[in-house]
Amino acid sequence: MTANPDRPPDQAATGGHTTTRTEPGGEHRAPRTRRSLTAARRRTADALATVISVITTAVVLILAVHIVFVAFEANTANGIVDWFGDRATGLSWQFKDIFQPSDPKLEVAVNYGLAALVYLLIGRLLTNLTRRLG
Repeated sequence: MTANPDRPPDQAATGGHTTTRTEPGGEHRAPRTRRSLTAARRRTADALATVISVITTAVVLILAVHIVFVAFEANTANGIVDWFGDRATGLSWQFKDIFQPSDPKLEVAVNYGLAALVYLLIGRLLTNLTRRLG
């Protein structure tokens, strides 16, 4: 069969009958704009949840590294040890002196460990909440 230049390609291929092309799923599907807004909101929520998770994980790691440095008596004159100590002290809020055992290593481990645990729990809670809202 040859194509007739006076007919659209759909009619030429079907012998003059017009065909209607529909997407799979038919008429019951939601409009594209609603789906794309929902998908965009979900992607934004997932991205925000990822940022929250990365930040809280970084804070927990800083606190944990400081605990290890104190426990193994790292050289406090070293720049890396000093940097972690300064960051950990700033991030530990009011947790740094909750418990005051006689051993200074134990004091850092317990108090900074408690701060790390609080960051971890709040971070996970915010991450899950953000993903659910998305």
